[in-house]
Amino acid sequence: MSDTRPQGQPDEAMVDLLIKQVTEGLSPAEQRALDVMDSELATAYLRDLERAAAGVTLAGSTGGEPLPEALSARIAQQAAEHFAAAEHSAQPSNVADLSEVRAAAAEKARVQPPLAPSPAPAPVRATRFGGYGWLAAAACLVLAIFGWERSPPPLPPVAVVAPPPVAPPPPAQPAPPTAAEERAALLAKTDTLKIPLGATKDPAAAGVSGDVVWDPVTQRGFLHFAGLAPNDPAIHQYQIWIFDAGRDKRYPVDGGVFDVPANAGEVVIPIRASLMVRKPAAFAVTVEKPGGVVVSGREHVVALGATS
Repeated sequence: MSDTRPQGQPDEAMVDLLIKQVTEGLSPAEQRALDVMDSELATAYLRDLERAAAGVTLAGSTGGEPLPEALSARIAQQAAEHFAAAEHSAQPSNVADLSEVRAAAAEKARVQPPLAPSPAPAPVRATRFGGYGWLAAAACLVLAIFGWERSPPPLPPVAVVAPPPVAPPPPAQPAPPTAAEERAALLAKTDTLKIPLGATKDPAAAGVSGDVVWDPVTQRGFLHFAGLAPNDPAIHQYQIWIFDAGRDKRYPVDGGVFDVPANAGEVVIPIRASLMVRKPAAFAVTVEKPGGVVVSGREHVVALGATS
């Protein structure tokens, strides 16, 4: 079993021998057992016990008042419990009833022993539960107060580590502009072209109207439609074509495909030209297969607009 005593405190065997040394003396075997223990610790606690014994002896030999009843009972109870536990562990067969031992020790502690007629008191020689009764109890109490119940040394201060500074959150990024906002920005430029779009005779073009906004410098533009029928992307898509005056009319520049969702009303579609357009002459929208085509047969042209 590990020793759980606080560091620098005597164990029960040393306390037992020290008290017996003060009250009734030690046998040669007991003195040898004490000598092999921690001499510095034993000497320190022996002085405490001798002071306690001297104080108790002085109180009993000067004719002073007996110990207060509460203190006497406390001393007797602690001494009885200490020595009863030690005696029980050493000789269990000699202790029949721990309550009787405690009662006997408490009764002896309440009785003030008579003064000896001779000038010098006789040496104290008695059993550990008899003659030195409340003297040993007082010593035991002093040891308990000034030894076993000493507060442990304060813990060293613990360094407090400040948390690292928290970086402020990055500023919120503004939402990207919508296609309608970008179209409006293009219209504000002086060199932007705006070309009206009209419906053709194709049945799918009924009710279509709109315009094209195109910037020759940045090669960016937008289609603006109203009345264009919604499409199913799995069946067909709309495709944009840009006719360049410097190219063969049979091969207009692809401007990308787009869809019109149901109940869309007006839509703004960005133009993504696959080639550089130097002289835009006309814009058209056709109905093609999903993904668009490289060269349109122009069977279904739904909107058309020219620059002149």
